[in-house]
Amino acid sequence: MSNPRGKRAGGPMGGPMGHGMGGTEKAKDFKGTMKKLLQHLKPYKIAMIFVVIFAIGSAAFNIVGPKILGNATTEIFEGLVNKVSGTGNGIDFDSILKTLTMLAVLYVISAVFSFIQTFVTSDISQKVSYNLRKEISEKINKLPLNYFDKKTHGEVLSRVTNDVDAISQNLNQILSQMITSITTIIGVLIMMLSISVSMTLVSLVIIPMSLVFIMIVVKKSQKHFKSQQEYLGHTNGHVEEIYSGHTIMKAFNGEEKAIAEFDELNDTLYNSAWKSQFLSGMMMPIMAFIGNLGYVMVAIMGGYLTIKKTIQVGDILSFIQYTKSFTQPIAQSAQIANVMQATAAAAERVFEFLGEEEEVVDTTNPASTENIKGEVEFKNVHFGYNEDHTIINDFSVNIKPGQKVAIVGPTGAGKTTIVKLLMRFYELNSGNILIDGHDLKDFTRDDLRSMFGMVLQDTWLFNGSIMENIRYGKLEASNDDVVKAAKLAHAHHFIKTLADGYNMEINEEANNISQGQKQLLTIARAILADPKILILDEATSSVDTRTEVLIQQAMENLMADRTSFIIAHRLSTIRNADLILVMKDGDIVEQGSHEELLKTNGFYSELYNSQFEETEAC
Repeated sequence: MSNPRGKRAGGPMGGPMGHGMGGTEKAKDFKGTMKKLLQHLKPYKIAMIFVVIFAIGSAAFNIVGPKILGNATTEIFEGLVNKVSGTGNGIDFDSILKTLTMLAVLYVISAVFSFIQTFVTSDISQKVSYNLRKEISEKINKLPLNYFDKKTHGEVLSRVTNDVDAISQNLNQILSQMITSITTIIGVLIMMLSISVSMTLVSLVIIPMSLVFIMIVVKKSQKHFKSQQEYLGHTNGHVEEIYSGHTIMKAFNGEEKAIAEFDELNDTLYNSAWKSQFLSGMMMPIMAFIGNLGYVMVAIMGGYLTIKKTIQVGDILSFIQYTKSFTQPIAQSAQIANVMQATAAAAERVFEFLGEEEEVVDTTNPASTENIKGEVEFKNVHFGYNEDHTIINDFSVNIKPGQKVAIVGPTGAGKTTIVKLLMRFYELNSGNILIDGHDLKDFTRDDLRSMFGMVLQDTWLFNGSIMENIRYGKLEASNDDVVKAAKLAHAHHFIKTLADGYNMEINEEANNISQGQKQLLTIARAILADPKILILDEATSSVDTRTEVLIQQAMENLMADRTSFIIAHRLSTIRNADLILVMKDGDIVEQGSHEELLKTNGFYSELYNSQFEETEAC
């Protein structure tokens, strides 16, 4: 996605450059997707090693804590017993102070290790997401336009926003929690066994119970989470659509229908969201209940073993702490399993996008565009947006340098398609298009499109000043060059009447200036670019008659000594064209000057006369 203020990609265009949320689903190929994701983590393997080391260190120092605290408790208990029985000196506070000091140091070290681990994992996840966004941005500029014909804008945007964000957030959680959980489970199990094997076996009984309940909850909640994400996407898409078409919706009194559709989507989202959140929220209370059962069993058995002098009192406290520490990472592991599924689903969508077929690679030995005169030849061109439906049939014509060529015909005849083929937005099914004898494929796309200036009926302006919008046609142009181009396009006068003149900010929707004024700015942009070949697609359709006359005069100056293609519906505007191509159903049915075509009394004559008949009827 190129920045409008950044490096210019292709030629200066007055038309739109092109513009949801996807649901999180279970990945179709979990292993393959995770393998690709690991490839993106490969450059950070040294940082990953540090993460593992600090995670193990943090968990290890944290795990030792309860054992030391248990020893302190034992000393206090034994000191009290000795004091009461009169067989000793009581509590050794100096020893306890040393123990607690050592415990505090261990916890501080554990916290520092945990902080470093979190910092590194956050850095890794953000770098991975940064690289993925960069790859997507580069990929978008390499994809053929027919890809965007098949996909909605929201679908494409969700790959860059929602899916990459999900990967970033989930990856951070996976890297930080997975290693810590595994280390904690192993470390706690070792410490529990060191205290009492029999108590450990009793504690382990709760694990199958925990896993069974976790699996039931996960299985029940998964479909609701999937539905929640799906309808979150539908709801956002509906809001985006209604917002972008707010004026049309208001004009046709569509408020009730829009609200009814939103309510239906929102109700479905609400139902799936509360079910998923409720079931997900049940997991911790269930684990707490099972954990409490474990505490009861440990306390009873610990008391029994203490009476038998098998273990000490402090060991019971330590063991209870370890039991709590043991169940928590198990629950976290189950949660991580869900997160990994969501991550794989998001990553799969991103990798699918990155794996899409790109445009045909440019030639390695491109032809020069230095001395292009502007001769254009179509030779037996066949084309269809779908392979099974051809809309341009055996199109052939030779256009001399400097000629003004008008392309006319009814809607759907293929006029705009001819221009898209000329700009190589699409590849031909068969045939050739030549510029000065060179096939379009002999030029790089950047060089080819830099030869064209294009002004479309649908204007495109970005959020920025008027000066920046005009300068987009030639980024290195000076302010004086921009003003000169605006004057030739007859935009200078209206710009000077604005409060901030050329520094006025055009808003995101570009609705703080009129449609006609927007068209004047896109014409000024094309004039500034000073192209070899000019394309005008109904460029004056949005301006009043007086302004149209002024623009026609400016266009005459712009088109002088340039090959120009003019797509027009109002045939009165192209009377002085050197060559008029009359298209019907993808074929050139007639060609010649305005006078020659009228004399033949053919299809062009019918089109021309019908417009005057409509005018008279009005």
